Order: sequence, then structure tokens, then C-alpha cells
Amino acid sequence: MPVMASCSEESRFVDDLRRRRVDITLIDTRLRGVIQRVTQKKSVVLEDVSEVKSGRKFPGVKIIFGHEILKVEFTVSADPENVHEEQRVQMHCFRKRTADDVLEDGVRSVLIDELHEKFGPAVMHIQEQKVIGIGAEVFGPIAQERLCWLQVATKKVVYLFDILLLGGQAFKNGLSMILENRHILKVVHDCRCVSRCLRAEFRVHLTNVFDTQVADLMLFYNETGGFLPDRVSSLQEVLRLHLKLPPTDLSPLCSKELHRKECPEVWYIRPSPPALMTVMTASVRHLLPLRLVLLDALMSDYTILVDAYMSSYHNQSVHIEQSEWTLPAEAQELLSVRQERMDWATGRYALTEDGLLKRSSFNTQTRSTSDTR
Repeated sequence: MPVMASCSEESRFVDDLRRRRVDITLIDTRLRGVIQRVTQKKSVVLEDVSEVKSGRKFPGVKIIFGHEILKVEFTVSADPENVHEEQRVQMHCFRKRTADDVLEDGVRSVLIDELHEKFGPAVMHIQEQKVIGIGAEVFGPIAQERLCWLQVATKKVVYLFDILLLGGQAFKNGLSMILENRHILKVVHDCRCVSRCLRAEFRVHLTNVFDTQVADLMLFYNETGGFLPDRVSSLQEVLRLHLKLPPTDLSPLCSKELHRKECPEVWYIRPSPPALMTVMTASVRHLLPLRLVLLDALMSDYTILVDAYMSSYHNQSVHIEQSEWTLPAEAQELLSVRQERMDWATGRYALTEDGLLKRSSFNTQTRSTSDTR
């Protein structure tokens, strides 16, 4: 009777395979790379991947499913002890830096790229929250978008979920319950992309969302007396305007587009460069305080009207003359306030042919009538 390997022995065997350079023969090609991970379903995650015959290199990591593999050969180096030693050191430093990275405001960032150890506690911690921040990094055109990273922020922790490595199991093991939970508010800047990707790739329906881009748009509409802007605001613009963050805090977000232009497949790179980890953390760490500031700003007209209600009824004679169902004069004054804001807006912004306000044209000095178009 054959002796079955214990779970611990199998685990040690899989650990020994990591960082080994291999040649993997598939039906139509032969690939060479370094084993980063072997999954429970016997899929292999390779990094530093190239095609043996053509020498063509593949960016980031490549996932090879077990049923595709015809043959696996381990390559031998003249100095086995030093094979990819630099890569091992880089990966170790990367994981340690990410796991222990505490930012100035006490927020800690945590990398989650495996389903054991940190994944379970992270999900449990997030499920205990009433409000969380959500961000996502996506690659590809809309029709073929691929969710590479999902960021989840609580008050003191930013979790960076490596969806490229975790795959659909991450959602089956807890992320779906969080994202679809109607009792947990998700704060997102522009929910369209992440909502679309979650639904198309993993059949996850994002619910109970506070979108900071939409809130900024509504606030602009209120403050200008009913005008819409010619474009929506980026996250860094909203953070600078409403949270008054210094340029040093915004610089990671400003560099995001530059990273993407230099390498379109930047979110496929594993291990992810520290600069990109900083970008991902910065994209969600301020969402929770941003929501509170935007809510207060959106409620300002309401607060002013309540104060007007109370002050008007200090005059007893007015109170006697009016029925409790009569619309107070203070409420009717909102119409004049709206007109004042429209006049102010047309004096500060240029108008497009569609009647929208050009955000970039804002002038602290009042414009003349001829300058508004």
C-alpha cells in the first residue's frame, strides 16, 4: 500500500520549489521562469518569464494551470547557492517593508498575496467596520479589463489584495461578502471602473457606495447655483481642494499616470515596486476623512436653513401670524441665494458652448461679461 505524504511534508515540498528556475513545456510552447508560487490546484505562478525558443520576455507574472503542463525541468546553475539570491533578498525586503510599513498618520499598509496567514484576519477585521475605503488597479481596455489589485482601507490599516495572484478564491473566501454587504459603507473615488470589473470578472455586485467624485460634482453644482463643470475631478484634485493636503502627500497620486505611461502593464509586475505600493496606499488612505468633509460641505445649506428657522421664531409676533404649515420666508430666500451663486460662478469661470463651467478657467477676480465665453 503506497504511503501518502502528510500535509506538512507536501507543504515543505511546495516551499522548496519556490525561487527555483524551471523550464515548463506546454502544448504550443516552452517557457522558462522562476517559481513564485504553486497553488493548491497545482497551478504555477512564474516570474521573470521568457519563451525558450524566441527569447521573448513576458512582463510581470504568468499563471500556468496544471492541466496545461506537459513537462517540468529544473535548470541547473554553476553556483546553485547564488541562484536568484538577489531576487530572494528583494522579495524578502519587499514583503517585510510592506508588512511593517507604518505611515506618518499611524496608518499601516499590509500586503495580502496568499490565502493563508494574513488573509483570514484581514477579512475578519474589515467585516467589523461600518465604513471602509475601496480602490482598484486595473489593466486593459474596458471590454477586457483585468482587476490586478484591490485596496481596502480602514481607519488604521490599508490592505493591498493581490487579485492577480489570489484570483477568484479571494472573493469566495470573504471579499464578496464584504463588498456586497449593505451594512458596510464603501467609500470610492469614481466607482464605475471597480464596480464594472467586480461584476464582469467575479460576479460581485458592489453595494452601499459613497462616491467622492460624485459628491464633489454635487458640491460644485450647489456652490455655483446649478452649473455643472466641464469635467469631473481626479482624486488628487479633490484631496487638495477639500482636505488641503500638502504636495508631498499628493505626489504619489500625481506619479500614477507617469508610471502607467512608462509601462502600460505596470500592475502586472511582481513583486510590485515600492513606488507602486505607495501609490496604491495613497489612493485609499484619505478616503474616510474625505467623505466626512464632503458630507459636511453638502449639508451646509441645510444647516444654514435650520439656523434661520430657529432665529426667525425668536420673534414671537411672527410666530403668531404664521401657520405651522406656511413656508417660512427663509426657505424662499434660497431662490435668491441660488441666483447670487450663479452670478458669482459666471463671474469666476468661463462657459463652454454647452453651458458648462471650465474648471481650469477659475479666476479669483471677477470676469467681465465678454470673458465668460
